[in-house]
Amino acid sequence: MSTRVCIPESEYQERVQRAAKLLREKNLDVMIVCSTESDYANARYFSGFWPVFERAGVAISANGDACQLVGPESAIFAKDYGKMDKLFVLLEYRESADPAYPELKPDTFNDAFKAIGVTGKKIRIGIGSYVECTLPVYEGLKNAYPEAEIVFCPEIMVALRKIKSENEIACLKEGFRIIEKATDAVIAALKPGVTELQMVGIAQQKIYELGAEYEGLPMYVFSEASTRHAISRSTYKTIGANDIVQLNLSAKIDGYSPSIGLPVCMGKLEGERRDYVQFCLDMHNWTEKQLKAGVLASSVAKEFLQKFNDAGYGHAYTYGPCHGTGMIEVEAPWMETSSEYILEENMTFQIDTFISAPTFGCRWEKGVAIRKDGVENYTNYINEHGIIELGF
Repeated sequence: MSTRVCIPESEYQERVQRAAKLLREKNLDVMIVCSTESDYANARYFSGFWPVFERAGVAISANGDACQLVGPESAIFAKDYGKMDKLFVLLEYRESADPAYPELKPDTFNDAFKAIGVTGKKIRIGIGSYVECTLPVYEGLKNAYPEAEIVFCPEIMVALRKIKSENEIACLKEGFRIIEKATDAVIAALKPGVTELQMVGIAQQKIYELGAEYEGLPMYVFSEASTRHAISRSTYKTIGANDIVQLNLSAKIDGYSPSIGLPVCMGKLEGERRDYVQFCLDMHNWTEKQLKAGVLASSVAKEFLQKFNDAGYGHAYTYGPCHGTGMIEVEAPWMETSSEYILEENMTFQIDTFISAPTFGCRWEKGVAIRKDGVENYTNYINEHGIIELGF
């Protein structure tokens, strides 16, 4: 029996120590990161815990100690599921229904910080996950430490998460292996008359059969007009003959969430429709050839945009050529015309090439790792299949 691909417990401990080093460099006494059910990555990165309904957090001290922060209903769940021995139940991490829990005697931020060696009142508190920090958490920190300086420091989490370990890469590779099988299953089932949601159901069944813990993103199968949506959801819409069908399928492996995206034509793809799809594929392949360690991210994004404009497709451009990937399918750093960072080895990206034409759209998407002289592809599905036309 094969061993399940996952992050070993020792790596969670190493992450806490690397974070503590960055806290000391920034003269912070403690940092908290917060997570929700949908965007769980920053707290799960240290604790292995993924909340349901409630919020969750991790507090890390500059001396390298850490604890888990959870809502009133998650204490036993987090103990069983997570990797941290120290755990505190705070009302600030309650669910959005906003229950009062009048019988609860909750822990406080003071209790949690003291347990990891943070003392004093005039401390410097870093918030490492700015977007996921809810108002109750922020107000709770201010009430517990009215004399503290609260500093937003999301750059710490970007620095920690942007370079992937071999264990993280193994999780991503396993995800892509499963997604390829799910993509095959959906394409085999595609025919006029099925619904978008039925096809999503086939993908879901396949990824769970093959060992995924969950979808890496809300998987979707769009058809014709809805393929213009950069972000959307599948519906009960019936897929018709000659429709362009967009697949974006994913599989989560111990928190890591890659995806594969490609269009499928329910018939012959011709004329202007083929021109759009082929240009999008050409730009996808062009992007791959630009990526290697030492390249300035914005230079790729600027030339990518210029090529859209030069080819007469500027009206169909929505966003840049790549985004980071890892625990969240779309994570920092993005690759945009304003991205003034240098590509480094073991950074991982989804090459995500989207075009939105007047009546349809398409996306080609796959995952790569940055290497010294180029990229390592995590899936060759797009290279092997190209534009898929089904004969109906």
